[in-house]
Amino acid sequence: MPFAALLHSVSYSGSWGQALLPLDTFIDRAADLGYQGVMLMAKRPHLSVLDFGSGERAALRRKIEVRGLGTVCVAGYNNFTGDWEHGEVPQLEMQVAYLTELARLTADIGGALLRVFTGYEHPAAGYLPQWNRVVSALQELARRAAPLGVTIGVQNHHDIGCGWEAQLDLVRAVDEPNCRPLFDAWSPALHGADVNAAARYFGPLAPHTTVANYRKRPRYRYNADVINYDAQTPYAQAVPIDEGFIDYRQFLGAMRAAGFNGSVAYEMCSPLDGGGSERNLDMYARRFIEFLQTV
Repeated sequence: MPFAALLHSVSYSGSWGQALLPLDTFIDRAADLGYQGVMLMAKRPHLSVLDFGSGERAALRRKIEVRGLGTVCVAGYNNFTGDWEHGEVPQLEMQVAYLTELARLTADIGGALLRVFTGYEHPAAGYLPQWNRVVSALQELARRAAPLGVTIGVQNHHDIGCGWEAQLDLVRAVDEPNCRPLFDAWSPALHGADVNAAARYFGPLAPHTTVANYRKRPRYRYNADVINYDAQTPYAQAVPIDEGFIDYRQFLGAMRAAGFNGSVAYEMCSPLDGGGSERNLDMYARRFIEFLQTV
């Protein structure tokens, strides 16, 4: 059974100087390219809570339904450990409020999954207090989202819970039935983890995964003291799905064998090889659809 293919609107958001499509136009583009659903970036210039009241939400839901996009995921943007050094500012409350409203928005437009992040490690606190803050925030968010019928999907993107073992520990610590891990291969693959071995743990748990592929380009800095070069962290250059160092055929096969039957979103979330023209974005998006049909 083929996976439901979603296109992430961040791909056409202009965030890295690439082509920008308004949200309505993006919805049409995803449908025209053959996607079964969309993952919508929940901030400007796309799906901002400041711009989408009840009328706009109803219109967007109609648009999605008319175009036959049966699966909708909303992508939140948060950092639960942000601005730690200013305790008088209720940053955590503001972020939970933002995400709770996104859960309501998700339900209003016909979706059932809200993607969230954890937190970037902050130098003003130790690891354990930051871990505990992320856990408690996710618990409160999940409880607020449950009556709306929305699942909170925790992506392995920010520092806290980024390693796949830690991601499992985090979701288990939250211990809410509607808080699930969204296991993405690209993140652990970039730091050398065996994503296929990890898939056997996440296959039964994850309702969704987001994919992108990269080619590692070595970087060096000249060291005049030794008349030589010091190796730096390689640059990850985004490339089409079947040209990068991650074997997605093997990874998605391992996820399916472990019980995964969720949705798969494609994102172009960094500068692309070939540039950010609309034509190049469309080419990458078509290549992904063609690839996924063979998995």
